[in-house]
Order: sequence, then structure tokens, then C-alpha cells
Amino acid sequence: MVNTDELIARDLRHIWHPCSRMQDFKSYPPIIINKAKGSLIYTNHGQILDGISSWWCKSLGHHHPAVISAIKKQLSQFEHVIGANTTHPAIVSLGEKLAKISGKAHVYFASDGSSAVEIALKLALHASQIKGQARQEFIALKNGYHGETLGTMSVSDVECHSKPYSGLGVKTHFIDPGPYGSCPLNSDIAEINQHWQTILPYLEMIKQQCCALIVEPLIQGAAGMYCYSRYFLEKICLWAKSNDLYIIFDEIMTGIGRTGTWLAADHLNITADIICLSKGLTSGTLPLSCVLIDTSIFQLFYDNKTHPPFLHSHTYSGHALAVSAALATLQSIEQEHVLQHTRIISQKMLQFFHDIAATTGKITNIRALGCLVAGELENDHKPHLGQRFAQYALKHGALLRPINQTLYWLPPLNTSCEHITHLAEITLNSIYDLYRT
Repeated sequence: MVNTDELIARDLRHIWHPCSRMQDFKSYPPIIINKAKGSLIYTNHGQILDGISSWWCKSLGHHHPAVISAIKKQLSQFEHVIGANTTHPAIVSLGEKLAKISGKAHVYFASDGSSAVEIALKLALHASQIKGQARQEFIALKNGYHGETLGTMSVSDVECHSKPYSGLGVKTHFIDPGPYGSCPLNSDIAEINQHWQTILPYLEMIKQQCCALIVEPLIQGAAGMYCYSRYFLEKICLWAKSNDLYIIFDEIMTGIGRTGTWLAADHLNITADIICLSKGLTSGTLPLSCVLIDTSIFQLFYDNKTHPPFLHSHTYSGHALAVSAALATLQSIEQEHVLQHTRIISQKMLQFFHDIAATTGKITNIRALGCLVAGELENDHKPHLGQRFAQYALKHGALLRPINQTLYWLPPLNTSCEHITHLAEITLNSIYDLYRT
């Protein structure tokens, strides 16, 4: 039997937890995980619902049988061999599946989202050099977030992550995406056109310095689940294409079914040159990311005879266990009709959020797309609003982790309707507790 207090004390002597203020653990000790299955996690606090897909990656929930079986089968053969000059059936099948989903013929594997974005930035810089262009800067969106390396933070605009490292990495011009709304697929076109005219002169001024535009398509996750206009995104992408800038879609959070389609890009009438995927790709079982690359970029490097080749050497590129998990995840999403299921639970999620807002009067600015819904908790003028809410949610039986005042649900895509109903009940009771103290 695990001694809870002793284990937590041992943890805090040695473990520096990610994206956390270690001082906060004095008031909010880490949760001890014993087991996880589907949308449920079994902890020292009892059984809890995973309302955030454990940092947005559990596309099929925890311990999905087909994914676990694929990993075990691969493990009985080999776990990892250098990917530089080897291949095997699973990686070929995964490459074919990703090409079909994305329309991009070429895939470059890495291990995590930041690495995928780093590869994409390097590809854009390197490709511009091959074309004889002196373009070394990037265009990104205000409130965008793209990872934790120096390169990816330099194209990000979430100050709590990037401020200490400001000025390092690549030079980036941040563009206002315009008014945020309740759904990125619905917007006031006249308002967007007016906004476009205000930013266009600046874009025209910097275009010769920039090699690529990088965006989180439609939803800016780490900034607070902000939804911006599809119409704006299409306009800036068309402008980028017409000015020979590469377009990079960071779909690390929005990809693999989160928005109700395989990719957020599927909601658009324009395509990116480079797409980055991770998180839900293996249903969170093993680290894996990939960069999906347009044939024109691949061919540019393939035909190049004067510049160095692209030699990004990721040790775990195409790790066989992760590849087998990813292939099983994509196959299971198809076979179990998961994308169709997300359309059912997404409607319930949005309705429940509106019901809770109406009942409590404590949630505003509700926005949603696919299997994601978010809103702002009313500021109660007390510190640590999000952390306090998370503790009440834990007491009632859910893992929820607000971003500052932004409360959001981002459950596994195959979460049952019953569990969504239970998540709504937990949220309602947690809000009552939060504001009566």
C-alpha cells in the first residue's frame, strides 16, 4: 500500500514538474495516479474524469486496447532502430495514412510538438536559402503559441512562457488576428475586411524579409482557447502564398480530430505548405510528432546541388513503438467512427456550457469548435482563481486545469455522453463551491 504523504514528500524533493510553480505544491499537492482507462483516471482522490485529455493528447482516452495491443506487438519484434537508413512496414503504413489525411506526400518524424515546429522553421529558412532569397524572419499571430525551445518561443506570443527569452531565436513580426469570437467558422466579414485593411500596409512593408507565416489554425490554445476568424486566416494565407511565403500550420493541439475533422485545416479553403502534428497522434501513449511537407518543398531539397542537405538528426525519428501506436490510433478513429461521435458530444458540451453559464452567471464569452469548449470564469478578485477551481473540480471528481480565468473542456474524443453529462455536473458544483468561499 502506497503511503500517500511519504510519496508526495519524496516527489517534491526531486521532481521539478512541468509548467508549474513549485511553491504552489505546498497548497496543492500533486495527484497520485494509480491507473487510467478510457476517460477515467484512478488516483489518491478516487476516480476522476479526464476533462482535458491529459494536456490535450489523449485522443482515444487512456489505455485504448487497440493502441496498447499494437505497441505490445511491435515490442515483441523490435522497439527502436536508427531511422536514418532503415524502414519497416508500420512506418510505411503510417506515412501513407498521414499523406491521405493531410494531402501532403512527405512526412518527417520527431518526438514532440516543439521539435516538429523547430523542424518546420528550419525547413522554411533553408528552403528560402536554396531559392536564393535573403529571408530570415517570420510572421506569426499575436497570442500564438508554438512550443518551448528557443526557436519555437521566438515565434510565440504568450508572455508567461516566452518573456524571459525575449530577443533570442528568430526575428518574428506578430500580427493581430482581429476580433475573437464564439466560433471561428462564423464571423462578420465586413469587420474582418476592415481589420485586414489596417494590417495590410505593415505586411507589405515586411514581406521581403520574411520566409514564412506560422499559425495555430482557428484556435490559439495556450493563450486561452481563443477562436479567431476562418475568413481572416484564409485572407492572410492567400496573401502569404501570393508573396512567396511558406505557410506553416501548427496543428499540434487542433489536429487528429479535435475540431471535428482530421485537421483544423479541413475547415478552410486553403492549404498550408507544412503541417505539424503531435499530441493526439499516439493517443498520448508515447511521444511522437511529425512534419507533413508539400511536394514542392521536398523537391526543392531533392534537386538541390549547391546547398547542404537538410540534416536534422532526431535520434528517435520514427520510433517504432510510437509509430505503431500512431497507426493504431488513426485506424481506431476510422473503425470506431470517432469523428462522427465528436459531432454528437460537441453539441452536448456546448449546450451544457451555456446551461451552466445561465444557471450560475459566472461564465462569459463562451466559444467552441469540435470537441473543445471554453469560457471565462468571472474574476472574483482573489488570487489563483484557476487553481482553486481545479481543486474543487478534483474534489467533485474531474481533472480540469483552467488557463488563468479560462475554463475549458477538452476531453478524449471518444468520451461517452454519460461522462460529458457527469463533467457538466462536476463543473456546475465546482463553480458553486468556488464563488461561495
